[in-house]
Amino acid sequence: MDANAGMLLDSLQRDAERIAHHFGLRPKSIGAERANVTRRYGVCFSDGAIRIRLRHAVTGRPLKYSSLVNTLCHELAHLRHFNHGPRFKAFYFEVLHFARANGIYRPRSVLFQPAADPLPARAVREERSITRAGELQLALFSS
Repeated sequence: MDANAGMLLDSLQRDAERIAHHFGLRPKSIGAERANVTRRYGVCFSDGAIRIRLRHAVTGRPLKYSSLVNTLCHELAHLRHFNHGPRFKAFYFEVLHFARANGIYRPRSVLFQPAADPLPARAVREERSITRAGELQLALFSS
């Protein structure tokens, strides 16, 4: 692992600790996904270990920090709900909202600007918006 990846993981670890503490979550570890993994952005194992891909699968370029934090929030949410059901989705958006409100998650895309109304209705609308605008979402994952 290069020095930049080490610094990036240190930053993700600090942000993960802050988010996890707020929600009472206990990740075992936060680490980089293996370089040959290209089918996912992150994974949460049943023992609480979280791995996040740091580079784009096709271009090999580093991913934007905002996309890494988004993935981190997704994987942290799996510590409470180990599936992709409605409770997981609502909690994931709650975690993402906390990260956004505390300056941890700072997306540049208008697609992810916070709405004024509370969760989970906002989460459902954001999810539908993401699905309809998949091309815009991909922009979050490239430099």
